[in-house]
Amino acid sequence: MSTTNEGLLARAALRSAAWSEKWFPDAWVFAALGVVIVALSVLGTGGTPVATVNAFGDGFWSLIPFTMQMAFVVIGGYVLATAPVVARLIDALARVPRSGRGAVVYVGLVSMLASLLSWGFSLVFGGLLVRALARRNDLRMDYRAAGAAAYLGLGAVWAMGLSSSAAQLQANPKSMPPGLLDITGVLPFTQTIFLWQSIVLTAALTAVSLLICWFTAPSDANARVAQDFGVSEAPLPALPPRTRPGEWLEYSPLLAVLIGALGLGWLGYQFATRPAITVVADLNAYNFLFLTLGLLLHWRPRSFLDAVARAVPSTAGVLIQFPLYGGIAALLTKATGADGQTLAHHLSGLFVRVASTDSFPAVMGAYSAVLGFFVPSGGGKWLVEAPYVMQAANDLHVHLGWAVQVYNAAEALPNLINPFWMLPLLGVLGLKARDVVGYTFMQLVVHVPLVLGLLWLLGMTLTYVPPVMP
Repeated sequence: MSTTNEGLLARAALRSAAWSEKWFPDAWVFAALGVVIVALSVLGTGGTPVATVNAFGDGFWSLIPFTMQMAFVVIGGYVLATAPVVARLIDALARVPRSGRGAVVYVGLVSMLASLLSWGFSLVFGGLLVRALARRNDLRMDYRAAGAAAYLGLGAVWAMGLSSSAAQLQANPKSMPPGLLDITGVLPFTQTIFLWQSIVLTAALTAVSLLICWFTAPSDANARVAQDFGVSEAPLPALPPRTRPGEWLEYSPLLAVLIGALGLGWLGYQFATRPAITVVADLNAYNFLFLTLGLLLHWRPRSFLDAVARAVPSTAGVLIQFPLYGGIAALLTKATGADGQTLAHHLSGLFVRVASTDSFPAVMGAYSAVLGFFVPSGGGKWLVEAPYVMQAANDLHVHLGWAVQVYNAAEALPNLINPFWMLPLLGVLGLKARDVVGYTFMQLVVHVPLVLGLLWLLGMTLTYVPPVMP
């Protein structure tokens, strides 16, 4: 493979991809190393072996509900997308790009825009769009770069939009723990994701991410397509004919219609009684919606069940790795050292001690990003960090809504190389983390100084407002 005719960033991306394919470990190894590093750090702060092993064991199964939710993100997304009508829609969208490099940028744009509404939808839809583009014989698209672009919603802007768990929590006093409510008061969206500073930051991240996609995507001569990774894009198998009388309910739409009617009735009630975006951002409701629509659009239970069977192998990475992340989170937040403080508390204290009112956004952004490498959010990380982060913001007279956005912007950064969130997408694509990390790392190199710099500069345009209690 010759890189002579590639641009500077494309050559750097190809070298990064080659390195990661050779040296980046399997995602499970990455998680296991995280466990070892955090456990040793706990022991290093004076934590006892008993406290360390108990925290790991107690936390190991703590993410099981979330693990199943993420597995159903893959299953529900695949089932819905392989329904004939939705598959035709994705194929229609896949006809838009005219070049391999343009296709990579197109995937990145779709992924990021979708993630502002729902990160789960972005994850699955982006992956299925890449699969559809890979089926085009007239388009030589680098499958690795396109997969990395499909991940940009989770790696760049998702937490800056309506699916931000932190912004949703701070705007809803009934969902907030009393201790946090006393510190922050209620922060409506106008003080967080709808700040003009937040919109500017989101727009800048989107534009820069797309430019990186364009300049790092390899030319046709150096592109590696889906077939190079053993990913088959053969048409989905046709529904086999019924072979015995006992199968008639499997091939009749009766059960699909009845179960679908119950599901749509529940969803209708949810949308009628709750804000629509709150319903969509709820993972349980989101998965319920996808499964219900998938069942109805497949029409026959046999077709629906066949689609589920094809989707299940893609969930293997999620099922075996997420328990390790549960153990890491518990080690950070539950195991105490000789002084009675957790490792997370020591990390926060380290950054808060060197922060001032002006530097708080950049310093706390760096802290949140570092912690995010070991505790991927899943919605719960803000509950761990918020009490001491927001108290520090109060003490330093930093705009509280901007402090939430500092967290939102920074927590996406580690996603670019942490396989935790990649797993559902990788399952859809049939790739390993090492196949796409070379390209997401190029995004990380640019995003870190851009995000921290903009957090600092834009934060200087805001003034402190005391907490507003409900």
